[in-house]
Amino acid sequence: MDSKKTVELTAQDLALLGEGALGYIREIELQEARRLLGSQADVAPHARLYCLYGADGTPVSISGSKEAALGSAVEHELMPMSVH
Repeated sequence: MDSKKTVELTAQDLALLGEGALGYIREIELQEARRLLGSQADVAPHARLYCLYGADGTPVSISGSKEAALGSAVEHELMPMSVH
């Protein structure tokens, strides 16, 4: 018998992880950046972009490098986690 139990977390549950101090960084596609920033965003077609999200999935910032995204996390007082 399998005793594993699936637990589903709401956005509010996720936001409370680490008492609101956790964030995650994920590389995003140009289309996602344009969706977040608007179609007028001036982004090079082959740019690598990294988005910092709050634990609940709310976008906080978009950066042109992972290092800059980490700096943004520190600036926003978030402990960054990397998502692959």
